Amino acid sequence: MPTTDPLGQNGEQVRRLDHDRYLTCLFAPAPRRAALFALYAFNIEVAKTREVVSQPLLGQIRLQWWRDAIGEIYDGRPRRHEVLDALAPAVWAHDLSRAHFDTVVDARERDLEDEPPATLADLDRYAAETAGPLLRLHLEVLGVRDDAAHRAATAVGTAWALVGLMRAVPFHARQKRLYLPQDVMAAEGADRGLLFEMKPHDGLRRAVARVAEAAAERLAEARRLRRDVPRAAVPALLSARLADGYLRRLRRAGHDVFATQVQEPPPLRQADLVLGAMLGRY
Repeated sequence: MPTTDPLGQNGEQVRRLDHDRYLTCLFAPAPRRAALFALYAFNIEVAKTREVVSQPLLGQIRLQWWRDAIGEIYDGRPRRHEVLDALAPAVWAHDLSRAHFDTVVDARERDLEDEPPATLADLDRYAAETAGPLLRLHLEVLGVRDDAAHRAATAVGTAWALVGLMRAVPFHARQKRLYLPQDVMAAEGADRGLLFEMKPHDGLRRAVARVAEAAAERLAEARRLRRDVPRAAVPALLSARLADGYLRRLRRAGHDVFATQVQEPPPLRQADLVLGAMLGRY
């Protein structure tokens, strides 16, 4: 239940709006979870910018507010806000890197544009910059600053964001927005008009499959680093297992993003996370 405690509010917000990441936070030591909830509540705030403004200029103003708010935390004079009330102590206690926050906010400016990414490489970069720094910060909260772990975090975060963007294709299509890259759409014969009419078609399925393949490649990249990643980093990387589950559901649906099962969480996802944590395998 929501409480008047800012830490409790953040945890409840993440549980409701970003449940998969909420589950991964539960594998962190209990004293560190409040910091993680604050981190992911911050992400919810900046990620929803496009949805809560009526024009790009207002979105720019909102993102600048968050840039300034993060800067004030590092200046030691945070402004009052239910997220910042918990995020500031987390930054100070765990010596979190400011650059990661700035990267996330800057990357969200892309959401204010109407045109889709030009290339798959552009989409990959957007995914890396919106989700990779969050997992690096997650690692810092856990006290992990190992280079291999941070490279794995960028790869896992990128894959997670790519999977999320494919699952969100219908949501964005209803708003006449698109994150499928233009080069992939053209190469696979995907029709933006049909997509915006919410009509599945072969070209769209092929385009989604291309992005899904890119996500799978990022997961493979992260797992090639497994031998060099310390066990303490595993809780931050468990979203890789969830990404696997969503990719399997996409494949079984023939990469039809309008299929009901694509929007549903993988079965037994909590048990799979427990297994991964026990085995030390992300």
